[in-house]
Amino acid sequence: MTEQVTIHEQIKQTVTDNKVVLFMKGNANFPQCGFSGKAVQILTALDAEFVTVDVLSNDQIREGVKAYSSWPTIPQLYIKGEFIGGSDIMNEMYEAGELKDTLSA
Repeated sequence: MTEQVTIHEQIKQTVTDNKVVLFMKGNANFPQCGFSGKAVQILTALDAEFVTVDVLSNDQIREGVKAYSSWPTIPQLYIKGEFIGGSDIMNEMYEAGELKDTLSA
């Protein structure tokens, strides 16, 4: 019998196993909301390699990632397991050059 992995553990595993993870509505090729689309544009502009998780395909992950980060909105960006923020924070960091530094650190 296999042990049930909690959503929290699943999210933690995803953000730990991948350097850059974007929890978003849709995917990189077909974002399902403007904020998710903007987040993908920013990461693409920085030539970042990133993994996306479509929260629309799993209600447990959509709610679980909000609880995991204590952040109420999607998209959510994680770099090296650390929660960075949503679309607005990503945009501010991008414009200030901080996101590029964080990605290359």
